[in-house]
Amino acid sequence: MNPMSFSPELLDCSKSYNGNPPPHLGTRYRSKGGFLPEPGNTIVCHVEKDTETQRALIEVREKYLAMPEAPQFLFTPITSLHMTLFQGIIEGRRQPNFWPHDIPLDTPIEETTGIMAARLEALSLCEPFQVAVTKARPSGLIVDGATDGDRKIMRAWRDAFADLLGYRHPDHDDYLFHITFAYVIERLEDQALPRWQAMLNEAADTIAQQAPILDLRPPAFCIFEDMNHFHEVLIFDFEE
Repeated sequence: MNPMSFSPELLDCSKSYNGNPPPHLGTRYRSKGGFLPEPGNTIVCHVEKDTETQRALIEVREKYLAMPEAPQFLFTPITSLHMTLFQGIIEGRRQPNFWPHDIPLDTPIEETTGIMAARLEALSLCEPFQVAVTKARPSGLIVDGATDGDRKIMRAWRDAFADLLGYRHPDHDDYLFHITFAYVIERLEDQALPRWQAMLNEAADTIAQQAPILDLRPPAFCIFEDMNHFHEVLIFDFEE
């Protein structure tokens, strides 16, 4: 097997090339039984319902589900499909750089969310942007701004959120925009990699043809109890 034949994202999901346990297994989800409670908040752009984008994403998601190794993944619901624009806080990640610096780390999630929502009311950056898929990976899709201008705008949104909320994750500048389909429970055997690479290539091509620009809702500050549903509590409408 020539590792050069496979994307880094696929190799990261391979048992031979990554012997570490999946990072969220046991905290975000179980090996059997679905998602675990993990309350928190986030800022996302949901996929617009009843659009060509949603139809294309559902079609591609079905390709993942049809793979023989699909039981080695836990899939998120179609209704939760979204692109994360800025990472919020979660119950199990109460530490500096992942929590507003001026809010005590032991503050209840609900209270912290209320403070964050009040701060976000002051957001003045409302410039729109367009998003396109750049690559498919075992967990879903990597996306980014469709043009250099869009990419700059998306990162300006992220910077504005960080300034208002008072924290920046260590990967603030490098965090990949993405749409999650599934979380890995058990990494892939070597013999599965060629068919997965072929499927991922086909999935990326399908999106490029059917939804070259993704139809996403405006960014929204959301709360969640687990990875099944993200409830919008504050929507940042784009300027006309």
